[in-house]
Amino acid sequence: MTVRRDLEAVTARIRERSKPTRQAYLARIDAAAGHAVSRATLACGNLAHGFAACGPADKAALAGERIPNLGIVTAYNDMLSAHQPYETYPQAIKQAAHEAGCVAQVAGGVPAMCDGVTQGMPGMELSLFSRDVIAMSAAIGLSHNMFDAAVFLGVCDKIVPGLLIAALTFGHLPAVFIPAGPMTSGLPNDEKAKTRQLYAEGKIGRAELLEAEAKSYHGPGTCTFYGTANSNQMLMEIMGLHAPGATFVNPGTPLREALTREAAKRALAITALGNEYTPVGRMIDERSVVNGIVGLNATGGSTNHTIHLIAMAAAAGIAITWQDISDISDIVPLLARVYPNGLADVNHFAAAGGMGFLIRELLDAGLLHEDVRTIWGDGLRAYTVETKLGADGTVARQPAPAKSGDEQVLAPAGQAFQPSGGLKVLRGNLGRAIVKVSAVKPEKRVVEAPARVFHSQDELQAAFKTGRLTGDFVAVVRFQGPKANGMPELHKLTTPLGILQDRGLKVALVTDGRMSGASGKVPAAIHVTPEAEDGGAIARVRDGDMIRLDAEAGTLELLVTEAELAARAPATADLAANGHGFGRELFHGFRALAQRADQGAAVF
Repeated sequence: MTVRRDLEAVTARIRERSKPTRQAYLARIDAAAGHAVSRATLACGNLAHGFAACGPADKAALAGERIPNLGIVTAYNDMLSAHQPYETYPQAIKQAAHEAGCVAQVAGGVPAMCDGVTQGMPGMELSLFSRDVIAMSAAIGLSHNMFDAAVFLGVCDKIVPGLLIAALTFGHLPAVFIPAGPMTSGLPNDEKAKTRQLYAEGKIGRAELLEAEAKSYHGPGTCTFYGTANSNQMLMEIMGLHAPGATFVNPGTPLREALTREAAKRALAITALGNEYTPVGRMIDERSVVNGIVGLNATGGSTNHTIHLIAMAAAAGIAITWQDISDISDIVPLLARVYPNGLADVNHFAAAGGMGFLIRELLDAGLLHEDVRTIWGDGLRAYTVETKLGADGTVARQPAPAKSGDEQVLAPAGQAFQPSGGLKVLRGNLGRAIVKVSAVKPEKRVVEAPARVFHSQDELQAAFKTGRLTGDFVAVVRFQGPKANGMPELHKLTTPLGILQDRGLKVALVTDGRMSGASGKVPAAIHVTPEAEDGGAIARVRDGDMIRLDAEAGTLELLVTEAELAARAPATADLAANGHGFGRELFHGFRALAQRADQGAAVF
């Protein structure tokens, strides 16, 4: 099936826009590529330092110039449930490398923070910037020039985008991403949400809330809702950076272990020393990026990727915009209903057919570029499979099921849940913003109401708890952008705003902050740019101003005259407290350098 003309048109304009930067990028990575092992350029003293701690066999192998060395970049720590399984991966990868007659070394570790732990806390102000720290940390590990390919061990929110930025910066090397998989299903997500609402209303105590949360987040693996972590994993497979069918296999299973060994051997098979050289910088092109955007929209994925995808693509010299993402959203139907866009979790999605079913449906509908390169070879059709454990303990693949195992969770393309993906750009005199409507009921997508202005999520929470949020309103939470305080997620606002909406009020959120991969049932204009700290019009909103958020028409308007808006002095905020405590004093330079949200919010 050839790709649809409207999707090809978006791809073509991205390709044309990216020509200068893409050509310069490809020239750089071609210059860095070699036809011998990377370490062949090292002086003897350099090389001796590089293998000093290795065993005799690995030293002998690394002393020569014919055996590839695999770099392992790991985001392991045992506080993050999603990353705890990575503790044993390096040893398994090294063993697989030895079985292939090669060598593997841990190139370096990168930080990995959990937004679930830091939500609503000061540490959340480091979250977005951690992506760029991760990219730089991985670059330091790979800068030793000891490696011929790299495998990347990461799952969660900023970690995978940071790792991919690093991989593309070293685009002359093959890169394989190895997932750890989701935790098994715990307390259903809708029950967890109800418990949070009861606690917010004062109907239950902390002990009951903690019990429910612990039943939901209960073991190793990613959280099972479809937030940024699992959106990351979907992206890595649909962009061809995972082995086919590897994404949503639970940790600690024989199949998960077999997939890890297989991925390591595949990375070694595609180095410049073999016949299938697949440098990641050439593998990921405009078509791959468009495929990722298609997958994001088809699954109702995280709004965070309207920032991350721009930054990831830029690392490969590819320039995409919010308009590209929005236009693709208009083309691509929603095929998955996973919480917060439904009641199911990612294990239910996998059981219904998972990535293999999804990719086949999109390919057959002409909604993906099939003729892309992947770590598995040419063509995305190889990913229309599901994985099983073979009798010999290796990975076996079979075609994805012809029918969805649960059409309430994963629908065929001809019976989509809605005709568009639900990510839309809003425009108006308040600037530009992103809204995710896939979880918002149609009758809730247009709100016109007076503004209630806050300079922190704590202010809004306090107003809710003291009963001051009465009547219809649009909550304006500003000074939450990258330059102000690092652009934290404001996920804790989901519960009070949801409660007020359930009480029959018309409510919406307008913010220059983020609302996370868990963006839910309340219409939210997020990532407003320019941000308040950067002189954006959101800084000129006053309490009582009428605001109209129309997620159907794609507009965000402050209903005052142009002359009045221009005459108003922008509000200011005392941001001194954002600069100290929990490491925030170390990130002053990041806040000063950060680009706008619609430019990827990167500091480099």
